[in-house]
Amino acid sequence: MHSNTQQSIYLDGSSLTTQQLVQLGKGTYKIKLATDVERRVNKSRDLVERIVMEGQVVYGINTGFGRFARTVIAPDKLVELQENIIHSTAVGVGKPLSPQRCRMLLALRINVLAKGYSGISLETLNQMIQAFNASCLSFVPEKGTVGASGDLAPLAHLALGLMGEGKMWSPKSGWADAKYVLQAHGLKPVSLKPKEGLALINGTQMITSLGAEAVERAVAIARQADIIAALTLEVLKGTTRAFDSDIHELRPHPGQIEVAFRFRSLLGSDHHPSEIAESHRFCNRVQDAYTLRCCPQVHGVVNDTIAFVKNIIETEINSATDNPMVFAERGETISGGNFHGEYPAKALDYLAIAVHELAAISERRIERLCNPSLSELPAFLVNEGGLNSGFMIAHCSAAALVSENKVLCHPSSVDSLSTSAATEDHVSMGGWAARKALRVIEHVEQVLSIELLAACQGIEFLRPLRTTTPLEKVYDLVRTIVRPWIKDRFMAPDIDGVHQLLMEQKVWEVANPYIEKYRQANLPEERPGSPTAFTMPSGSSSKRSRKE
Repeated sequence: MHSNTQQSIYLDGSSLTTQQLVQLGKGTYKIKLATDVERRVNKSRDLVERIVMEGQVVYGINTGFGRFARTVIAPDKLVELQENIIHSTAVGVGKPLSPQRCRMLLALRINVLAKGYSGISLETLNQMIQAFNASCLSFVPEKGTVGASGDLAPLAHLALGLMGEGKMWSPKSGWADAKYVLQAHGLKPVSLKPKEGLALINGTQMITSLGAEAVERAVAIARQADIIAALTLEVLKGTTRAFDSDIHELRPHPGQIEVAFRFRSLLGSDHHPSEIAESHRFCNRVQDAYTLRCCPQVHGVVNDTIAFVKNIIETEINSATDNPMVFAERGETISGGNFHGEYPAKALDYLAIAVHELAAISERRIERLCNPSLSELPAFLVNEGGLNSGFMIAHCSAAALVSENKVLCHPSSVDSLSTSAATEDHVSMGGWAARKALRVIEHVEQVLSIELLAACQGIEFLRPLRTTTPLEKVYDLVRTIVRPWIKDRFMAPDIDGVHQLLMEQKVWEVANPYIEKYRQANLPEERPGSPTAFTMPSGSSSKRSRKE
């Protein structure tokens, strides 16, 4: 898959990434089919047409569905059969997917059909692409899928709009009757041919498209969490000695090693001098709290879990997940179970549990910033305490979000309810796994927004001392949208503003050049004298070459 100057992405069914799918959701690109797709799609369709012409009995083409798989359907009823499966399956409830998420759902279904194992006609596939490129998006309720056989209800609603039924949205029309929205863009409703109804609704695309968004947002917030925690460590006058590379080489998890490296790159006083660090170099503290000292171990496993989940989601994005599969080269259609959503469901449950920990540890750091007996700063980070409450209730908000996450982290995929008269007797419940993973990640973003605000406010009480160059840049970024807290004011807009910075990865953009410069410089690792480390008084140097 590649982009061209016309801002189009060529889908081939095998090389789409989570990042590209999110960009498709945002409307950054239009869709075209890669070179070989048409040939593959036509070959599979030819086999379906031959089966219909020869009157062979094949599941999903000329039989009923689920429990009715043994019921043979007459040739003159085959079009009605396809329409019926869409109508009877479009039973979702709840709020519709946002236009961005519906765009992702449609793009992902197109990508899967482009693999050429579904038996869809090229005509119908091209009509789906035209609808995507015009942003004609069906009303898809977010609830109603059990995640096997695939996301039937959401995908049926997606197909319904393409057929000119139900509601559709476009930037030009807003929400309106689907047939009028299509008409306004010069598009014709899809007219389903044999097998196409099933080809449009059988697959894990809602779980996986929402999962792709969850993964990308998780990546963004996890790396920015390291920067925010480093700033908090500076404000709380913590030590960098716990991030010594030799410690982490003894427990060489990739995420742990990378997080410790980021902390060193952001806090290294030789590389980016910190007046704050120098001010307490010879204090009498022996160890920092776990919420500061153990960031590499806690944030690290989050990073490794995200990488594990991203691999599963990207495999799923480029998988044929409908049923039956059409193998044109073999002249066969085979019923299997690729529609079962257990892979993305389990992965997204893992993701929610892992990313939540960033909020759990962040909330404890917010407590340390706000509590004067722990921070050595004014209570709740404000002067004239009593008249002003400062960050007192912002911390409560963070605690509330963390508590909600504890419930949302209960795995959806441990449940299964038998459906379709025990034909579909084990299901994944992946739709809820995906939706709640997104909610958990949003809460994590919000908690870290509060921590970033609190850490920047803490800096005010340490002036005129300055922190390291990269962390001063982060402070400056926050101050472009949020002024210092002199006395109580309406705080919610500040939290929303910083949340937007994190969503747009602005904190990462500001700090990352310093992290990469440090990586490339390969400077000797700073190991300053500190009460947290005992060094034998030999002739050995306190600096050694850094091993990365």
